[in-house]
Amino acid sequence: MPNKRKLKLMKYNIDDDLYQELFYFCKRYKQREDEINSMYGLTNINTDGMPKGSSIGSQTEAKALRILKLRSENELIEQSAIEANPYIYQYIIKNVTQGISYDYMKVPCGRRQFYESRRIFFKILSEKR
Repeated sequence: MPNKRKLKLMKYNIDDDLYQELFYFCKRYKQREDEINSMYGLTNINTDGMPKGSSIGSQTEAKALRILKLRSENELIEQSAIEANPYIYQYIIKNVTQGISYDYMKVPCGRRQFYESRRIFFKILSEKR
C-alpha cells in the first residue's frame, strides 16, 4: 500500500523519482545564486596581446552563458511558485529551496492549503522542466 505522500503525488501524475529530482533541483537554488554572484567580474585577462590557442571562445562569454543558464533555472522555480499560488509564492519558495517548514513560517493560509499549493507547484515545475 503506497504511503500518503505517494498517493497525493500520484494525484498530480508525479511519480516518486520525478518528485525527488525536482526536490533536489529546488534545493540547489541558493547554490546557483551563490555561483551567479561569484561569477561577476573579469578573469584571466590577456595582457600580452597574443592570441591563445588553448580555448575556443571567450571565457567571459562562457561565464555569461553559465550565468544565464543558472538564472533561468532559478526563474523557473520562481515562476512556477507564482503560478501555483501568487499570494503565498514566497513561502513556497522558502519551503522548497531552504526546507523551512510551514510551522516555522507565518503563512497567511491554512496548512492544507499551503501543502496543496506546494503540490501544484511541483506539478507546474515538472511540466515546465
